[in-house]
Amino acid sequence: MRARINTTQPHTARIWNYWLGGKDNYDVDRAAGDQIRQLHPGIGDYAREDRLFLGRAVRHLVADAGIRQFLDIGTGLPTADNTHEVAQRIAPESRVVYVDNDPLVLAHARALLTSSPEGRTDYLDADLRDIDAILEHAAKTLDLSEPVALMLLGVVIFVGDDDEAYGIVRDLMERLPSGSHLVLSHTITSPAMPDVDAAVAFWNEHGTPKLKQRTPEAVVRFFDGLDLLDPGLVSCSRWRPAGTGADEPAEVAMFGGVARKS
Repeated sequence: MRARINTTQPHTARIWNYWLGGKDNYDVDRAAGDQIRQLHPGIGDYAREDRLFLGRAVRHLVADAGIRQFLDIGTGLPTADNTHEVAQRIAPESRVVYVDNDPLVLAHARALLTSSPEGRTDYLDADLRDIDAILEHAAKTLDLSEPVALMLLGVVIFVGDDDEAYGIVRDLMERLPSGSHLVLSHTITSPAMPDVDAAVAFWNEHGTPKLKQRTPEAVVRFFDGLDLLDPGLVSCSRWRPAGTGADEPAEVAMFGGVARKS
């Protein structure tokens, strides 16, 4: 596993961890993260907003939709309020399977396995594309005949081919039962945010893995055939934000949505 961890090249999970204030990163990650932040000063904000979006989405699914099972693919490095912590705070019997192919995430996976006694958590070292292996392993912890929330936060951005990316999400959702939900977030490209494009270009030149931006119109296609919940696909900061203030939260270049399978 150590041989798979490259500390000479910046890596997205470790940079994300750095922006979130974590300690599981190296000098090369911090240097790249600072350079990206110079190109796009708001980058740290959308890392945080993506995490807050996860929390709000999970709380809605558990408290309002009755979901008790989560398949979280592209987990990233453990931080505060991981999926199982948010879910089990409301429903201790919730079950969560985490999936990631990053060896550093695997090294810290024990932090994701601290389930409540009533629930369960598990971890699988696998790629998003390994659908058969993911579902076979998930079935050891989750009842795949009952609704599952599929969590794909900031992960399909690493599938560059559009047909393949849409096909992966479609295949996963087709193999989950009615009542299941899709929670997905994605970096967007927009004429209103040219500094984001510059930051992504820098990343793709220097970092790993490479990522692909998509327009909001392209991202919403991941929810085709599903019932997209209000307020639709929006900036993660604007998906059911906490508080009742009149001012709308600032928009970030990470968009997210939640949808239900009929």
